[in-house]
Amino acid sequence: MRLVGPDGAKREGPLSVMWPVRFESGVPSRSFPSYRGQRNFTGWYWSATAGGHVPYESWLERDHLMRLDFDSEVVGVAAQPFGLSWRDSELGPLTHTPDLFARRTDGTGLVVDVRPDDRIGERDAVKFAGTRDACALVGWEYERVGELDPVFAANLRWLAGFRHARVMREDTAAALRRVFAGGAGLLAGARACGDPVHVLPVVYHLLWCRQLAVDLESSPLSASAWVTPGRVAREGGGDGDASAAAVRG
Repeated sequence: MRLVGPDGAKREGPLSVMWPVRFESGVPSRSFPSYRGQRNFTGWYWSATAGGHVPYESWLERDHLMRLDFDSEVVGVAAQPFGLSWRDSELGPLTHTPDLFARRTDGTGLVVDVRPDDRIGERDAVKFAGTRDACALVGWEYERVGELDPVFAANLRWLAGFRHARVMREDTAAALRRVFAGGAGLLAGARACGDPVHVLPVVYHLLWCRQLAVDLESSPLSASAWVTPGRVAREGGGDGDASAAAVRG
């Protein structure tokens, strides 16, 4: 295993020894190239969970960063967290750098590779399988994911525009929690609390934080979408203490 710690120092060692490292606080273990004619789109995603920017190498990776950022069980997230090296009985020496790492509230890790089904070659399949096996050895979950459901992705992108706490107004939020306590249409509930121009950003922020709930998978968000109470989740930003506690178990 190869990684770059928060201090920028490079470290190497077996995964069985290094698994307690806070990978979610480290530096990407390799660079993100950008060049003329590049077919993938690189960039930075501001994570409400991490309270900072996380790089991505494609819009598909960005979508999965949003998915993890929206997950209330995730307390930390990082891109290109580490590199793995091993020898395959048929292909010989192999190396692989997973795309994403997420720390969950129970201290376990989730390692994610983002690759659509139609872009997985034989060598890639072996690398993904080897990474899955390595994760299983230390009790981490592994996912190889492709395209998000288009309806869910569109709704998530919209809510992500309101993920920052700067849109939060506690007095409005308290009124919205009361209005939606028994369930109500999205726009009707917003209007009951004031001018929708000022209230709707708070509605969307509460939906992002899971303090309110709505079906994001069946259809695009609309004025009539049925909103109900959610479970109170952490506010974004400042995940350091939560991550450290999670790692300690």
